[in-house]
Amino acid sequence: MQRLGGQLRLVPGAVLGWDMGAALTLAQALGVNRLMAAETLPEIEAVMVRRLNEQMETYRDG
Repeated sequence: MQRLGGQLRLVPGAVLGWDMGAALTLAQALGVNRLMAAETLPEIEAVMVRRLNEQMETYRDG
């Protein structure tokens, strides 16, 4: 998942998610089954978005 760090969709002050087109292309390039990636990435993405936004909120609130 760290390889997707550069593929974040952002707005000022918040992370929205990954660029799923890039994520699926990366999965295919790494030999990961695209169907499996399409099924699992959205759930992993939701956790990542929640955690990063929580971290950003904690940082802003000091």
